[in-house]
Amino acid sequence: MNYRIIHRTAYDYPEPVTVSHHAARVKPRTNVTQQRDSWELVIKPEPALRKMRSDYFGNRVCFFSIQEIHEQLEITATSVVSVESVTPPAVSLSLVWERVAAMFRDPVSPEVVEPYQFCFDSPLLRASPELADYARQSFSKETPMLAGVLDLNRRICADFKYDPVATTVATPLEEVLAKRRGVCQDFAHLGIAALRSLGLPARYVSGYLRTRPPEGKERLIGADASHAWFSVYCPDLGWVDFDPTNDLIPSDEHITVAYGRDFSEVTPLCGIITGGGAHEVRVSVDVKPI
Repeated sequence: MNYRIIHRTAYDYPEPVTVSHHAARVKPRTNVTQQRDSWELVIKPEPALRKMRSDYFGNRVCFFSIQEIHEQLEITATSVVSVESVTPPAVSLSLVWERVAAMFRDPVSPEVVEPYQFCFDSPLLRASPELADYARQSFSKETPMLAGVLDLNRRICADFKYDPVATTVATPLEEVLAKRRGVCQDFAHLGIAALRSLGLPARYVSGYLRTRPPEGKERLIGADASHAWFSVYCPDLGWVDFDPTNDLIPSDEHITVAYGRDFSEVTPLCGIITGGGAHEVRVSVDVKPI
């Protein structure tokens, strides 16, 4: 499936900004099932300095600095991406979860050093007995690892209500767990922290999701949004993605942009400004099959 994605972020400042420095992670990744055919990033006003590089996880990041007085900032990323459909793994044939967890206890073998880093606490996520208890409902003795993750994915979707006003990016996971509501970021964080609480490696994935309008309705341009899900490492299969918001295994309707230990490491846009006041942010995303 081929897509054109337009991701636009606009800042309106009530007071002039004299200088600003930003980092944008809005360039889709390439991997065995996803190819980036083209990508363009338009920034207004034009930055005085601009540089692309890869971060620690291999995500492409554009660093830019605007050194003139401005009251608006607009960043528009346009991508053309092709995504191949993948056959879901046979979850019942994966290694039992206890064996996988044992592989990630010190000392670990060189073969799993890279995913080992995703077993630990991260800036926004902490393992806990409460999260381990929640996860264990899906991981009884000798449960195949991916079968357990698939059930955890299903339970998060069933147990938690999608509510776009219930949380913010700063809402702690403990509050999400208590309220039983949140958004895709919260549900991805919940899955990751629950798996890490059992000693299993899991990472955060940010990207886009193709959405379909209700039957008989036209597709609304710019009404999509960034999406988030999680990925778990299974030694016999590698990284396998799960989307707890929609209770499915991602295929050719998910477009991957970046991954890290949690949302703080894949923020689409972050930075610092001098001046500006209490500014407003407007974000629109359009994911269109082509």
